[in-house]
Amino acid sequence: MAYPTVSKPYGLQPVNLIGGQVFAGATRYRRIASAYATAIFYGDLVKLTTDGTIVLANETTTGPSTGFAGVFLGCTYTDPTSNQVRFQQYYPGGITPPTGTFINAIIADDPDTLFKMAVVSGTTVVTGIQYTGIGQNSTLVQNTGSTITGNSAVALLDATGTAKTLPIRIVDVVQDTSYISSGNVLFPEVIVKINAPSMDGDGVSSGGHMYNNPLGL
Repeated sequence: MAYPTVSKPYGLQPVNLIGGQVFAGATRYRRIASAYATAIFYGDLVKLTTDGTIVLANETTTGPSTGFAGVFLGCTYTDPTSNQVRFQQYYPGGITPPTGTFINAIIADDPDTLFKMAVVSGTTVVTGIQYTGIGQNSTLVQNTGSTITGNSAVALLDATGTAKTLPIRIVDVVQDTSYISSGNVLFPEVIVKINAPSMDGDGVSSGGHMYNNPLGL
């Protein structure tokens, strides 16, 4: 077994941009609606709603019809009890900030961003794919993140395919954590990109990243 061992999924972690361009930490603030009930963890995918706020994107085999808005990397808001500004690794859900203040999510929204992800056989059981998985598409596995670390547990399913509607494209494998199983080299971590939008027979776009998807909200 190679070192280090990948023991559990951790969501989508930005590593760089297409073509080896550096990810310089550029992010964008997007609001979360007051009292939005669902927790969002560091590394979760999010999508935009019609009121301009973001919500958790829990799609698995396809992307949202209007596309993903990016990946959640924390948030800041005024605590309704202490009135102190908080910076959180994750949004716990159900926060109603004081009047006149907002919950601001920090997201990686560049559609050219590449992310590192763990590969699972289902839920949180880490496995791996072979090198031949590069260039193929795959499915998201939507696990709930940790309230202790604040990190996502979203992962990539080890079953790959060519369907254009699948939400994630595998760009590369992570060599450092590869291991051998039954004579095959397996890669439990991969480098991925939000897949391009797909079009149906009527030319209607769906999925992909919202900046590349011409369908409005």
